[in-house]
Amino acid sequence: MTSFERALKKRVLTAATAAFATALFAAACGGGDEDAPTTSSESAEQAAEFNDADVHFAQMMIPHHEQAVDMADLADTRAGSEVQALAEEIRAAQGPEIEQMETLLDAWGAEVEHGMDHSQMDGMLSEGQMTQLEAAEGEDFDTLFLEFMVLHHEGAVDMARTELADGVNPEARELAEEIIAAQEDEIEQMNEMLGVEEPGVEESGVEESGAQGPGGDAADDNDDHSGH
Repeated sequence: MTSFERALKKRVLTAATAAFATALFAAACGGGDEDAPTTSSESAEQAAEFNDADVHFAQMMIPHHEQAVDMADLADTRAGSEVQALAEEIRAAQGPEIEQMETLLDAWGAEVEHGMDHSQMDGMLSEGQMTQLEAAEGEDFDTLFLEFMVLHHEGAVDMARTELADGVNPEARELAEEIIAAQEDEIEQMNEMLGVEEPGVEESGVEESGAQGPGGDAADDNDDHSGH
């Protein structure tokens, strides 16, 4: 065999090896593409899974968060620096969560119920309480803001726990867990700012809220002026 023939044979073998490797690579890529749609489909089905509890959670939590943002907006011109910083954190967290829940409701074909009366929702402030907060400034505003926001957060935590107990949508449940973790931390922070050792607000000057909480009925039993 001449040197030319040996070189030609080597070139043919090299080309054949390269072609075989290319074929194996293409087959591997093709196999991955076949599996991908199944995985994506399963993920989509899981994300689309929801029930009435998920819908109720999103529909109620949106106006609940919106009121918290309104309260935070008031702090811009009325609060001291410490409360202003806390209010900004609340606004920065709850604004995107509102958008997330609106997106979920849209995907589920459910309406965002802005026009409903939410005054009896856990933690929601009454019109009178919001007016009281709007009229306050300085230290008075700081105290009212913290007292009201503790109640507001406690209501949100209760709503999120209900979602974890009854909801099935993975994204909504994950959001509920994030709300509980973040707002329980903020409740502790606000109680420290108020000088309150135990969770909750015990100030007699705080007006009735739509959120009665677990102890609301007991308080009504001791007072004859219950309006609920």
